[in-house]
Amino acid sequence: MENYIVSARKYRPATFRSVVGQEALTTTLKNAIAAKKLAQAYLFCGPRGVGKTTCARIFAKTINCLTPTKDHEACNECESCVAFNEQRSYNIMEMDAASNNSVDDIRTLIDQVRIPPQIGKYKVYIIDEVHMLSTSAFNSFLKTLEEPPAHAVFVLATTEKHKVIPTILSRCQVYDFNRINIDDIVNQLSYIAQEEGVIAEAEALNVIAQKADGGMRDALSIFDQSVSYTRGNLTYKTVIENLNVLDYDYYFKLTDAILTGNVVDCLLVFNDILNGGFEGQYVIGGLADHFRNLMVCKDAKTAKLFQVGEVIRQRYVDTAVNISNELLYKALEISNECDLNYRISKNKRLLVELTLIRLCQLNESPDPEKKTTVENAKPQIKSVQPQVNNVQPQEKNVQSTEVKQPKQETSSKVTLTTSSSAKPQEKKASNDESNNSKNESAPVVKKTMVSPSLGISLASIKIKNEVSTSEVQESSSEEIDTEGLDYSETDLIIAWKAFADKLIEEKLLKNTMILYQPKKLNNIEFEVEVNTEINKQYLNENSLAILTWLRDSLKNQSLKMLIKISETNLISRPLTQRDIFDKMVEENPSLQKLSDEFGLELD
Repeated sequence: MENYIVSARKYRPATFRSVVGQEALTTTLKNAIAAKKLAQAYLFCGPRGVGKTTCARIFAKTINCLTPTKDHEACNECESCVAFNEQRSYNIMEMDAASNNSVDDIRTLIDQVRIPPQIGKYKVYIIDEVHMLSTSAFNSFLKTLEEPPAHAVFVLATTEKHKVIPTILSRCQVYDFNRINIDDIVNQLSYIAQEEGVIAEAEALNVIAQKADGGMRDALSIFDQSVSYTRGNLTYKTVIENLNVLDYDYYFKLTDAILTGNVVDCLLVFNDILNGGFEGQYVIGGLADHFRNLMVCKDAKTAKLFQVGEVIRQRYVDTAVNISNELLYKALEISNECDLNYRISKNKRLLVELTLIRLCQLNESPDPEKKTTVENAKPQIKSVQPQVNNVQPQEKNVQSTEVKQPKQETSSKVTLTTSSSAKPQEKKASNDESNNSKNESAPVVKKTMVSPSLGISLASIKIKNEVSTSEVQESSSEEIDTEGLDYSETDLIIAWKAFADKLIEEKLLKNTMILYQPKKLNNIEFEVEVNTEINKQYLNENSLAILTWLRDSLKNQSLKMLIKISETNLISRPLTQRDIFDKMVEENPSLQKLSDEFGLELD
């Protein structure tokens, strides 16, 4: 049986040119070799499996090569290169600082540094995982590292640069190795698959590259594992099955259910994922990444940030077209919130399910642009008051109506300002102009701003009413004196009920208006008598919309609404023990004497 060599060792780079994903660093090292400007110490730091030790070995072999190539690579033919390739070179010393981290180990190394090389120019000492050295070992190594013999070069490698003491860092040239991007890993895996005769789909190799998280050694280990599982036929489905990776299809199913607001499908898909052995936090974290990828794929310029296969990227681009940015931002916020709260939650599954339900409700939320404003809070009936043009503001008679507010901490009043009719000659001129412009917008009733301290929310009142165009045109063409126009109490009650019938979401206001009917006092004022303070508050908060409707319906722009609480039906506060005792004393004064004699006190 042949000795099997894993891909990470078999395809380990032997030249700078074959190092994957570190072009900037390898170019710097080659230029330093070409210029013969070598430092006495180098520090290679970066994540695992990105080529730190590999580059250190290639660097050591190249600087000792007797006949380097024109592009400053090792020739692999001279005596020094052959000895290195056969692992019998005495010019290159490797030490694992994880197991040789004491002062004695460093002293032994210092003693060996004094011996010059037998072949080649330099003796290279590669110390792997150098951050594992003890503080005493670091301190004993400082002098030799700063002023080594001319033939000694130190290459230190570490995955945790922050653990190396500053005095060591200051004596080294520091090279930061980056994570290898997914495209470079996929290209290298494709090359190895061709060399090994393995059939591999691009999407399968992409999954392996993502699972490796920027480490080439990890990618090659996963590649070998997947080849053994699939017997040399790497497909997307077999790879995600072997690596226990959540398929993109599950995220797209969740996205489709969220867009349609289908809570049932969301929960069923999530149950299938849990049955596959995936943790809930892994699911919600993957869903957050999924929304992030959709956001990235909405623009062709940023789509390149999403490093996946072309087929999956195109699927993301097609899906992102149907999703708004606002929904994606909110979905990301909700998913991230669930991810943060997952560990402290006692019922973790319920937390994820509630998050999915919230995501399904995103499309049900009303569009802020479609919310009813103060200007259109009333039914869609245009004012019957004709527009008066060419009239100066000071010539108009302005009347203000004060609506009494319930007792609040901040006392304020709501002032409604309406334009009264102009002088007869001015009205005649405006009628001539209105006949020439029948299609102009309806007249506008001017209203003052409502104090925000009152908490009035007229925009929340939604009224379902549509008036035919002919009725609007007829009403806008009439010329009526709207100042104190006479009306009957029956007309007032009918208009009052009509407004209540057209309320959709304001159930409490609707019930209040149906329960309490207005009573006419005169042509300008009417009164509404209610039983409780809360009913009075409902009417006060929505008085602007109510009065606007009644003025248009009754063709009287001077209407005022007075609201009072009935004294006969006023709900009194509950009696305390002191109140009960005082009432008893009124009926029987001897109780007070008895209380005083015995020193009784009420709690």
